[in-house]
This record gives sequence, structure tokens and C-alpha cells, in this order.
Amino acid sequence: MNYRHAYHAGNFGDVLKHVVLTLCLSHLKRKETPFRVIDTHAGCGLYRLDHGAAEKTGEWRAGIGRITGPDAEPLPGAVEDLLIPYLETIKAVNEPGRLTVYPGSPILAQYALRPGDALIANELHPDDNAALKRALGGDRKCKVTDIDAYTALKASLPPKERRGLVLIDPPFEEAGELIRMTEALNEGLVRFATGVYLLWYPIKDEKVTNRFGRKIAEVVAERGLEPALRVELLLRPLRNPLLLNGAGLVVVNAPYLLQEQLETVLPVLAQRLGDDRKGWHRIDVISAAKAVPSPLAARTDGRRSRGQDD
Repeated sequence: MNYRHAYHAGNFGDVLKHVVLTLCLSHLKRKETPFRVIDTHAGCGLYRLDHGAAEKTGEWRAGIGRITGPDAEPLPGAVEDLLIPYLETIKAVNEPGRLTVYPGSPILAQYALRPGDALIANELHPDDNAALKRALGGDRKCKVTDIDAYTALKASLPPKERRGLVLIDPPFEEAGELIRMTEALNEGLVRFATGVYLLWYPIKDEKVTNRFGRKIAEVVAERGLEPALRVELLLRPLRNPLLLNGAGLVVVNAPYLLQEQLETVLPVLAQRLGDDRKGWHRIDVISAAKAVPSPLAARTDGRRSRGQDD
């Protein structure tokens, strides 16, 4: 599949990814010591929703358009409180009362940075790289690079701050991307074992994504780390592997309380973003053990449900 950011800006996959990202950044900010964010596939930074690629697909209307903006229903108080950094950044890049611009991950990271924190945003596509530089506005805390994503990751680790977050969010234009992500995580942990790693992936075929989860679990176990957290949001039951049925994130070295926070947020996202407002979510800790039957294809009511370890 081709998941170039501009065509899918603000869709359900972006919402999931950016909610988890901003929650992790908030955890990093609880300590005074500086941190660094490394975004390997950064994209343009800012995306217009009212024209161009995002307007053409209109995916944002069933994504961020159901979470915030003029036509969105109010969120439950506990959920809104957890999403404040995410929602405030969206408001900051839009005119009052409007939703015509969506901030990508480098902009969300930029707004979270404090003096002393840093961002490395890598984007290989020349046009997108130029747009990203404009979006970041010459901020000296932010460095933009334009090399192969996985080469950029190697070159950036370990960060001098010895604290930080790595986001790996490829467009899935080529086969074997999940293998490359797994290899990149393994190499990254050799250089920077204490970093928070977020690996985003599309969900089309449950067998493929479960296998990916097990491989990630093996890498994490070999490094002697705590098991990774898996976070998935599904729009519909997994009955057609040709469709983009959902999206997920693996979080390695997940911050304390992240799972508890997501158990508050994800039921609401599943209900708001799923087909016919009936989505499904999974939050669990993954192991490298043999897979067991998953309830992913059966649950579509948007309620909290914890999947089986694979």
C-alpha cells in the first residue's frame, strides 16, 4: 500500500498515532532533563484539509473531524483532559473556530519542546522536505534532514541528551517495510536502549500484523527490556485483508501510566471513528509466544476489550 501522509492527513490512523505521540511527549516533559525527538518519516509538517490531497480523499472528516472542530461532539471530560496537548496544537495552527489545517508529527513535537529539547525531523521527498522546513519556521531546536529514514535513525542515535523518543512511521510504499522497521528497532536499541520507540503500522491482514508483533516482542526480549505495548484501533471486523481495516502502534519502553491513559481514551476513539460509530480497539502487552485466536474479527461495539497475547 501507499500511505503517503498528505493523502491521509487527519484520518483515523493519524489520530491514533498522534494521540499516543503527544501522551508520550507529555510523560517525557515530567522530568526537567532535556530530551530529543527523532521522526524518521516526518512528512510536510502541516497539511491543508480544505484543498489538495487531503481534501481530495476527505478521510479527515471521519477522523479528526469527529474529534475536534466545529462539527465534533464534545468529548468526555476525562478524555479531553488527556488530549489537551494534542487538541491545543491543532487549535494553534488553525483560525479560531475552524479546522482547515492539520499538524503532522514534527509540528506536534515542536509544540511540545522546551528550551534545551530538540527535534530531528527527517523527510526524503524533496518537495515535502522543503514544506517541512517552512512549517518548522527556522526553529533552532529543530533540525531537518533529507536522507534515507533508517540511515537517519542510525546517524541520530544515541542522542546526546540520553533521553528521547523515536517515531518510525513509513508510507509503506515498498514490500518488506515491517521487516525493515523490526531491523531498525533492533539496531536502535543497541545504540539507545532506554529510548521510547513508536512504530506505526496499517492493519489489513491480522496474520501479518500479529507476526510483526511477535518479531518485535522477540527483539525486545533479547535486549532484556520490559514487553512492548501494542495499541490498535479498528474501523471494522477483519474480514477483508484488501482493505485498510485499522492501524496500530507498538510502543517500546512505554512510559509509566500510558496504558492506563489509553484505556480511558481508546474506547471513545473507537466509538467515534469506527464504521457506523462501532469500532474496536486493543491495548495489550505482546509476547513472543505462539499465537492464539484473537477476538479482533468479532468485536465491533467500541467497548474496552483486551486482546490475547500473541
